[in-house]
Amino acid sequence: MILATEDSIKLLYSLDSATVFNAVVESMGGSQGGLELEGKGGVPLNYMGPEIRSIIPSLGKSVGYAVTAELTSNDPDSPSLPWEEHYTALENSPNPTIAIIKDVDSNPGRGACFGDGMAAKYSTLGVSGVIVEGSARDIAGITKVGMPLWATGSVPGHGVFNLISVNKSIVVGSLRIHPGELLIADLDGCTKIPLGLDPNKIANIAKEIQIRELEGIKKILES
Repeated sequence: MILATEDSIKLLYSLDSATVFNAVVESMGGSQGGLELEGKGGVPLNYMGPEIRSIIPSLGKSVGYAVTAELTSNDPDSPSLPWEEHYTALENSPNPTIAIIKDVDSNPGRGACFGDGMAAKYSTLGVSGVIVEGSARDIAGITKVGMPLWATGSVPGHGVFNLISVNKSIVVGSLRIHPGELLIADLDGCTKIPLGLDPNKIANIAKEIQIRELEGIKKILES
């Protein structure tokens, strides 16, 4: 696992998820690079699907290393791990961190699996954002905490809230996420920099792409 420097993290914050996606494609140089591909053009599947959307756009983007968790929001007979295991994983992760939560309930999304209490707790553990394949609640409270949030929706209530797994590879938003992968999430959605790629190199390539694209747009507008 190659860690990003503090400067690279700052650089990624100045970019967007679409440009980082382009940088991953360009860094592959036409090869598969160990990524799952889609279509005849060999497009890397390193971004989440449209079901994962920004819930609080005013809080902007988030960059961080993935720490994953699976939980059930309503199944009372599901197994349950101590929540301290999840918090320890977040605390031990390189900073910044993005918490990835997946509702694996028999009726996923029916109950919320993230709220303002968790947002406050996460803010003390180096978490820069949260991505939920499932529902959240207390959106106003999460906004006050200042925790950027992506989810499939929101509901007023939650259920049994059993923790099923901590920091294992899971599929969220039709994208396989491995713990420790560097993510960038914004209004377009979420892109990952896969393990094995140097995030510092990707950040620099993305900056070059951003400059090229801005110059191209300027020429179009001036023509």
